[in-house]
Amino acid sequence: MRESAVLVFVCVSALAAGLQFNRDVRPILADRCFACHGPDKGNRKAELRLDVEADAKAPLKGSRFAIVPGSPETSEVFKRITTTNKALRMPPAYMGHDALPQRDIDLLRSWIQQGAEWQAHWSFIPPRKAPLPSIPDAGWAKTPIDYFVLSRLTKEGLRPAPPANKRTLLRRVTFDLTGLPPTPEETEAFLRDESPQALEHVVDRLLASPRYGVE
Repeated sequence: MRESAVLVFVCVSALAAGLQFNRDVRPILADRCFACHGPDKGNRKAELRLDVEADAKAPLKGSRFAIVPGSPETSEVFKRITTTNKALRMPPAYMGHDALPQRDIDLLRSWIQQGAEWQAHWSFIPPRKAPLPSIPDAGWAKTPIDYFVLSRLTKEGLRPAPPANKRTLLRRVTFDLTGLPPTPEETEAFLRDESPQALEHVVDRLLASPRYGVE
């Protein structure tokens, strides 16, 4: 039990260090809060909206604030999700809702402590090219994606599988793109092709095939 608690703490701490509103916080609010404090005015309680940053940080009655950036202890949202008083706890116990799991509480605490920054909907955020991570064997990577693959494998304490032979590669890519195995003629042609672009030629052929994406 102690080891499990330590593992949860470590995982949450690591995640909290790189919190993102859209990825980590919005799903919690959407799942547990927006039904009563979201865009539906007819069901909104206490005239509090948590789906809009300006409303979530606006003054409430009694000089209180739902969210005070940098201060979970003075944020009404955090007080309500951590109180032991079931009459005050959110999500409402009287409506049959369970309390937030500790992981979600810890994430919301960290998010508020870090400034409670919102993000626009992901569709309005321009994509940015991520820098390539450092990896122990740059010679292993053949494409930029390989850097991210090897970085994650290394983080998980894993090693890449050895390269597949040509016959296996052909079967994999043909099944992936058409749902069918390669024909004997296609296999023989690929095995005879010694050019560095042999696999690229196969992929181009399969993408142009009427069988692509059918199965």
